[in-house]
Amino acid sequence: MKEEWIDQTRQMELNARLACRVVALLDQAIAEDEIPGGVVAISRNGRILEYAAGAAGIEVATKFPVRTDTLYDCASLTKIVVTLPLVLQLLDEGHILLDDPVERYIPEFTGEGFAKSSVTIRHLLTHTAGLAPFANMHSHGWTQEQMMSFVAGQRLDYEPGTQVVYSDLGFILLGQLITEVLGTPLEEAAAKRIFEPLGMMDSGFRPPPEERLRIAPTERYSYEPEPRWGIVHDENAWAMGGVSGHAGLFSTARDLITYALMWLNEGEWEGKRLLSRSAVRLAVQNQTAAAVGGTRGLGWVLKGDKWDASGDLLSERCYGHTGFTGTSLYIDPDAGVTIVLLTNRVHLGRDKSVARLRACLHNAVAATLEDLTI
Repeated sequence: MKEEWIDQTRQMELNARLACRVVALLDQAIAEDEIPGGVVAISRNGRILEYAAGAAGIEVATKFPVRTDTLYDCASLTKIVVTLPLVLQLLDEGHILLDDPVERYIPEFTGEGFAKSSVTIRHLLTHTAGLAPFANMHSHGWTQEQMMSFVAGQRLDYEPGTQVVYSDLGFILLGQLITEVLGTPLEEAAAKRIFEPLGMMDSGFRPPPEERLRIAPTERYSYEPEPRWGIVHDENAWAMGGVSGHAGLFSTARDLITYALMWLNEGEWEGKRLLSRSAVRLAVQNQTAAAVGGTRGLGWVLKGDKWDASGDLLSERCYGHTGFTGTSLYIDPDAGVTIVLLTNRVHLGRDKSVARLRACLHNAVAATLEDLTI
């Protein structure tokens, strides 16, 4: 009995240490004007710890305290929370093959230069398709059909499979591919196939106006009267109606931890299987060993990639992703740990950075959890 009491006391001390370290990092980032506030969620051994600090924004209307259920614009986390699992489900269900040419599903994907007929679904998922990182579509007043036609007609910058160049355009195409195969809008497919089975009730595109006071605002553009607040920050996703394969998702730290736990459990959550074990294992393997410029799984950033934000102490098998607005999600299967960071750093200007905060947070969590069984 005495040994059990000592063990419980030790756990309480370590829990308190973890809380102090996490909150101190958030407070420091707030004090240094890197973020107005933020939320961290951590899971291990079935338990979830959540921390919130700071304010949602800096204007009078948005200066309400951040809570653990505050909604954030997830930016490029959309790629791995929406688009990636839907593509893997299509793979599991026999609808597609990873090495199918993209033009099989999007016939408009043609053009001069490097052979676009050789670009595959795998290339899009690994950012090795030869596509440019970004294209300014939002300022032309185009329809969604015109924007998709523009993306599909893009000339390749390099031979597919030879380089890793992070590309929003590839995931815009994947969103369209999902819609073509399922005959269902991307927003609806995500809700029915991902969010509802996982109980992610606070996740989705285009949050309703009545949720505004739960949402952290993002950047104020010079041509708009107020910061984007409940409206997607990414300009191209905004021009596409708020729904795209590369950006547009709004979510909470708790919902994203649930999603991460599904991956940690190799595609299953509370008895529901969303992805096959084989698909999960394939997705977190290095798919770009023959390419120059990155270490990528299917969608995921792997340890050693130039965009890796894992820090120094998470294991070599960790994988994750970041979002431009100031978000990240990381999973360490060796430690059984998942870590979500949600901030709206762009609210203070897109020159602000949370790169150091992410890495320091991951180090602090990894170091503390060595002796903790939360």
